[in-house]
Amino acid sequence: MADIEREAMEYDVVIVGAGPAGLSAAIRLKQLDADINVVVLEKGSEVGAHILSGAVLDPVGLDALIPDWREKGAPVTVPVKQDNFYMLGEAGQLRIPNFPMPPLMNNHGNYIVSMGNVCRWMAEQAEALGVEIFPGMSCSELVYGDNGEVKGVVAGVFGLEPDGSYGPNTEPGMELHGKYVFLSEGVRGSLAKEVIARYDLSKGKEPQKFGLGMKEIWEVDPSKHREGTVTHTMGWPLGSNAGGGSFIYHLDNNQVYVGFVVHLNYKNPHLYPYMEFQRFKHHPMVADLLKGGKRVAYGARAISEGGYQSMPKMVAPGVALLGCSVGMVNVPRIKGNHNAMLSGKAAAEAAFAAIAEGRSADELSAYEDEVRSGAIGADLKKVRNVKPLWSKYGLTASLVLGGVDMWTNTLGFSLFGTQPHGKSDAEATEPAAKHKPIDYPKPDGKLSFDRLTNVSFSMTNHEESQPAHLKLLDASIPVSVNLPKYAGPSARYCPAGVYEFVEEEGKDTRFVINFQNCVHCKTCDIKDPSQNINWTTPQGGDGPNYPNM
Repeated sequence: MADIEREAMEYDVVIVGAGPAGLSAAIRLKQLDADINVVVLEKGSEVGAHILSGAVLDPVGLDALIPDWREKGAPVTVPVKQDNFYMLGEAGQLRIPNFPMPPLMNNHGNYIVSMGNVCRWMAEQAEALGVEIFPGMSCSELVYGDNGEVKGVVAGVFGLEPDGSYGPNTEPGMELHGKYVFLSEGVRGSLAKEVIARYDLSKGKEPQKFGLGMKEIWEVDPSKHREGTVTHTMGWPLGSNAGGGSFIYHLDNNQVYVGFVVHLNYKNPHLYPYMEFQRFKHHPMVADLLKGGKRVAYGARAISEGGYQSMPKMVAPGVALLGCSVGMVNVPRIKGNHNAMLSGKAAAEAAFAAIAEGRSADELSAYEDEVRSGAIGADLKKVRNVKPLWSKYGLTASLVLGGVDMWTNTLGFSLFGTQPHGKSDAEATEPAAKHKPIDYPKPDGKLSFDRLTNVSFSMTNHEESQPAHLKLLDASIPVSVNLPKYAGPSARYCPAGVYEFVEEEGKDTRFVINFQNCVHCKTCDIKDPSQNINWTTPQGGDGPNYPNM
């Protein structure tokens, strides 16, 4: 708000988001110049609170950033010992042999990790170098300079009135200005979304594509635990309803990560991604592993899947987009953390060089050049057709075509060129009349759980007196358009039960937003067929509090 007076602090580089990209940038800047002023602002209650990833980590990013990470005690200690790929049917499974797969699919040399704990450790390394890190500080606005450049951010606004106005107890926050601002908010970050729109950074690019990743941590029977085992599945229960698959990673301490990804370009609005995940755990192979165990955590987040052809321009005057704000996930490898780290390192090196030359608030074109022509671009270019081929031809055909394309790309050419993605995930949603409702079995409370019970295992909390951070562009659309045309899909695509349609006798149907449940996955912002929901950041410290995700 223009009439609010705030104090301002000046930095060389302001970084939004303490994920692997933002922390890598901060560390690299201080490695290059101990006197450079760097601040990292994190909306979670602590570093790692909002980090959710599979995760099998390719250490190439850590190797480049902190070569002695092993000696420094990084929580990267469970090497992958075995890789399994299965095609599931309802009652059985078919093992897909490893030998036909391109070398890039091999997990040898990678590690099963909690990225939340890796980020906590990286924050310690950054602070030891002199980086200022402020958790619990949501960045709610961008600050623009006189020439239209990004000058900084507004952080630390607390105590807004329920209608969003400033009241007597509102803390207006402060402005943090930088010669450069790095946005490393993760997938579909609110400030990155604004920058992409304001500077038309997606012009000439394919639409970004997304998946919804849901994850539980289980403690299993020690006799069933196989530390270092990585399993991926495709097929049942999704079938032809949607693309996606699962991951099952055995880390240490008898814990297993059980995750499920649903590509958000599904057509049938009756699809219920969360219930597909719960149904998956009743497959005999999975149920046998989990029987006698207990779920200890749950969470969800969107995953960028567009890859090489969907990456927007990454720089505008005064600002650079890092990591998942650009979309650097290698979809067939289900890995993006290594590229996020490399992007942070590249952005830091570009900003350091610019500041050394006396520049500020311009476009860090050297950063974008490095991403597209360096290791990140090479990693993503080889697999650029896997997702569009899957979307176009379905799972079975794409396994063959995508595999052939990855093999040929390792040799320096592609049979398919660069395939387009076509529609956005919101546009892919078809009217409910074209599809049959899907009957989902009721959760049994042992292997599968109702949504709200599971959300309690994400330790999510929001101050209830604040305005809802999920903004409707038109309050009438959910009931007047999305309910009759698409059967109210927000009641199903949200993995946290935020949205519901309430029918009361003698009254019109009401659309209710339970924003307190929100785990900040951003699926609503992506999948809403009317593009009527805008995810914005709540006040600092709110949201999930993931322990070891």
